[in-house]
Amino acid sequence: MKTNPRAVLCVVVAGLVVTGCATPKPLPTDVEQAERAEQAQQAGGSGLFKSIPVGERPAAPDFAGTGVDGGSVRLSDHRGHVVVVNAWASTCGPCRAESPALDRTQRKLKSRGVRVLGVSTDASRASALAFQKDLALSYPSLHDPGGKQFLKLPNGLVNPRILPFTLFVDREGRIAGAVQSTVTEEDVRGVVTPMLAEGE
Repeated sequence: MKTNPRAVLCVVVAGLVVTGCATPKPLPTDVEQAERAEQAQQAGGSGLFKSIPVGERPAAPDFAGTGVDGGSVRLSDHRGHVVVVNAWASTCGPCRAESPALDRTQRKLKSRGVRVLGVSTDASRASALAFQKDLALSYPSLHDPGGKQFLKLPNGLVNPRILPFTLFVDREGRIAGAVQSTVTEEDVRGVVTPMLAEGE
């Protein structure tokens, strides 16, 4: 039986696409989408947004260290705010696509208590800083080569080797949920809005 070289090439390319930074899919933020995601997860699929009930939320690790810009960065400095922690790398296309949306989200919701904290897994601080400046990001990013700080996360929450992913931390410093995919401004707003109401 002859093998079609084009068919083999298509399979290889498809495999590389799947194993890239991450598959950009929409985050379910309304009830209908969330129910569909939950049904898919129960049927053996993978839900995009993992929500953690208030009483079961684990404490977020205190990601801390030197920022991409050389300053000091610490997650616990944002206690009392809802924090969107986004893991990225300058070589990740989906990360570049979602970062401006995260920046707009912080600018629009900062007065209501929302903060964005990036975590760059770049080996080179210079590359990470160039990424931040190129996109004119106003939120700080921790420089964490190789994503070592994510080893402190609860098992099964996210796969820290696949970027991007985003964690949502409540006002008490607990992880309220996570998503292993790109997010839009609408996605983030849909998740943080009810979290803001929890502290009122």
